[in-house]
Amino acid sequence: MSVIRNALVCAVVLAALGPTGATAAGRGPTTITLPDGFRPEGIAISGQWAYFGSMGTGAVYRADLATGRGEQFARGTGTAAVGLEVDGRGRLFVAGGGGGDARVIDTRTGATLATYRFGTRSTFVNDVVVRPEAAWFTDSLTAVLYKVPFGRDGALPARAEVIRLSGDLVYRSGTNANGIESTPDGEALIVAQHNTGRLFRVDPATGATKAVTVQGGPLVNTDGLLREGTTLYVVENRVNRVATVRLDPTGAAGTLLGRVTDPRFDVPTTAAAHEDRLYLPNGRFTTTPTPDTPYTAVAIPKP
Repeated sequence: MSVIRNALVCAVVLAALGPTGATAAGRGPTTITLPDGFRPEGIAISGQWAYFGSMGTGAVYRADLATGRGEQFARGTGTAAVGLEVDGRGRLFVAGGGGGDARVIDTRTGATLATYRFGTRSTFVNDVVVRPEAAWFTDSLTAVLYKVPFGRDGALPARAEVIRLSGDLVYRSGTNANGIESTPDGEALIVAQHNTGRLFRVDPATGATKAVTVQGGPLVNTDGLLREGTTLYVVENRVNRVATVRLDPTGAAGTLLGRVTDPRFDVPTTAAAHEDRLYLPNGRFTTTPTPDTPYTAVAIPKP
């Protein structure tokens, strides 16, 4: 995207915000204050509620998008709460980071429905996507995906499966597989490799990976992914941007349409959509966390 277009996009975003942080239409605040010291990473939206996971404690915070007000929804477990997603049955799937685990929370009651232990060494369970047949989790340190297969009527299983990755996606030092989504045709998965900025199409049956050709790239610091139709939003965390990629139906190739930024971004990590907005928590990874460090999530118009 040209410098001129970037400037225009930022101007549009700022104009939409207004002095109070809410849009002129009054559809709720565009900046949501999270608890001090919370260290947010993942976000999921269901109805009027946004759910945020804490990297520090594993707690889940729930905020009303109409008012911005919120409260602790689920207590911390001692391990992180990183990537989040809510399925159509009102179940919140939570990736457990370095704890090597995941849990499923009932969004009606806050009760834990199930927990899964994936690994104990060289593991960082980073993000999750829910498909009709299973919930799929990435691991940033070990070249596998974790599959939580659903039974009849979406029943949760007793244990998860491990799918080993092969092909073009080669793990190296640092954070590897991060964000995860499904392809537009629903036949495969797309995984973002953070330390290379590349996207990979994954065969869910075999774990075989193939690099996604992105015309107009490269992408950098890839974190959370969010797909709507053939549009894939890619959060580029440490450079404070959201890239928009148009995918082909199979997810084998795409075109970079542009990037947007916002002066309120402070290492945004993941994204969730509500109406015509994207909501992104600021991970603030370049700021030393303390119990008093302030955190926010911000909303921008969809690019």
